[in-house]
Amino acid sequence: MSLPNVWHLRRVADTASKACTICYKPSTSVLITPDNKDFFYTCPAHLKDRSFCSPIVDAGEEAKKKKDEELAREIENVKREYEEKQKKKKEKKEKEKKADDDKDKDKDDKTSEKDDDKKAEQEKNAKIEQLQKEAEPKADDSPRIFALHKNFYQMRINRIRSIDLAKRNAERLKNPASFPSVPKGDLQ
Repeated sequence: MSLPNVWHLRRVADTASKACTICYKPSTSVLITPDNKDFFYTCPAHLKDRSFCSPIVDAGEEAKKKKDEELAREIENVKREYEEKQKKKKEKKEKEKKADDDKDKDKDDKTSEKDDDKKAEQEKNAKIEQLQKEAEPKADDSPRIFALHKNFYQMRINRIRSIDLAKRNAERLKNPASFPSVPKGDLQ
């Protein structure tokens, strides 16, 4: 029986939490083999411990994350440039309006109030957008696949072997053919 040293991290609900195998504190993190033969609960702090396990990093996944980050940065830069161009256009229009409005001062008071209202609204919208971006739940970037270090891996193998041995012994005790038979010869 070979148990691969590949463990996938799964999360369970808070109501289904059980004691961590190492420190016995309630935990919702479970390490499980891909074939579902073995699993155990462990704390997220132990997953970061280098002497317990090490993450298995998928190169393709890392490349995809980097590409997504670069794309997001590029989109953000394009948005900023566009906003700056729009602001410059608005400033030009405002200057032209001010030149026209200098002739008529009554209109100037009204447009300045409108401009102040527009600026206040834009600042308000920008703050709201920034808060929404900060409030968005961030994806869990922690690794999902781990390899146990040799001592802990050997402990898991020994545990599985002892469970198999206990099952075999229980089956032997249930089977009467496995016991020796009574001697049938004459005693003299």
